[in-house]
Amino acid sequence: MSIEIKNLGLQDYQTTWQAMQDFTAQRQADTADQIWILEHLPVFTQGLNGQSEHIQQPLGDIPLVQSDRGGQVTYHAPGQLIVYTLIDLKRRQLGVRAFVSLLEQACIAQLADMGISAQSRKDAPGIYVEGQKIASLGLKIKRQCSYHGLALNVNMDLRPFERITPCGLNGMQMTQVSQFDPTQTVESLAPGLVDRIQHGLLNWPIISHPLNNE
Repeated sequence: MSIEIKNLGLQDYQTTWQAMQDFTAQRQADTADQIWILEHLPVFTQGLNGQSEHIQQPLGDIPLVQSDRGGQVTYHAPGQLIVYTLIDLKRRQLGVRAFVSLLEQACIAQLADMGISAQSRKDAPGIYVEGQKIASLGLKIKRQCSYHGLALNVNMDLRPFERITPCGLNGMQMTQVSQFDPTQTVESLAPGLVDRIQHGLLNWPIISHPLNNE
């Protein structure tokens, strides 16, 4: 089944989160999957596994939202490419762990095209370059459908990450694409990354990983 791509531009986190919840609650067996491309206004989000000690400094005028995605605390702002994946995993016979791997590998391949050598980690979802984190990943699975997704740092102000322990990883430094290729923007990166995710989903083989039935 085809995948609809939506370019949403700059969006408030709470509004987008509610829209993802509504879409997932209302979708039917024949509802097309969607991928949303956007940026967020500055916001810290705390995932379901988040711990208060991972907030190191006062957050100032940047709001903190308690989210229903997996993972811990992170930061979103303009200059970060957000790709939200609203996918019926059951219909695609795609397990959660395999889906995470698909998203990570799409991001790694996109960065490799720009000469950036990136890796995933078994102990911590996301993408890393030279030991620093360049992309974060967090999902919510409900009714065997996913929402939330991937956040790739492109050309943003990284300083607010210093107020938190990003993704609960002590001592983790954040990096971004512009530190390796200053010509890249969210707009230039989005099509290639989304194409890789879409291609992976449309060509994924039947697998045996169990689904999370939250």
